Amino acid sequence: MLLGVAASGVHSNGYSLVRRLAADRDWQMDAPAPFDPARSLIDTLIEPTRIYVESLLPLIRDGLIHGLAHITGGGLLENIPRILPEGAEARIDVERWPQPPLMAFLQKEGAIASAEMARTFNCGLGLVIAADLNQYHEVIARLTEAGETVHIIGKIWPGERGCMVQGPRGLWSAREDWEVTHRA
Repeated sequence: MLLGVAASGVHSNGYSLVRRLAADRDWQMDAPAPFDPARSLIDTLIEPTRIYVESLLPLIRDGLIHGLAHITGGGLLENIPRILPEGAEARIDVERWPQPPLMAFLQKEGAIASAEMARTFNCGLGLVIAADLNQYHEVIARLTEAGETVHIIGKIWPGERGCMVQGPRGLWSAREDWEVTHRA
């Protein structure tokens, strides 16, 4: 199973695009964020990258994690295949977790296609974990107990090494069902 652990924000990916959008749209960085009026836009954009080591080490020591992909530059599409062996394909379904308001804002402001979001940003998932079908419930329970937000986002299937992300019309502003694939 593939489990997605919630990100704290943009993390380290997509900042070139964020900077360009901020300049092009003349965002008022000290103004309240349109999607979170309790915080300034700049504070939401530079939220520090979430560090997962304390939550993960006990699970790694117990042999419950088969692979970890930190979702950085290249988004979901390019990072997940790095942990897969030959003959394995990750299939991710965006219906499995909510699009964070920050990501929806960036997508709308940049008129970014859903497939490009999956290629550029972490889409709200800072880390993806590969866990055994018989143990993933324990992984979720222990990470949740450690304060993490975890979503079942997909599975690993036999196939050409790579990652496919798909979503239905209406999610992530998609006007039709969509899918994008990256082969490693």
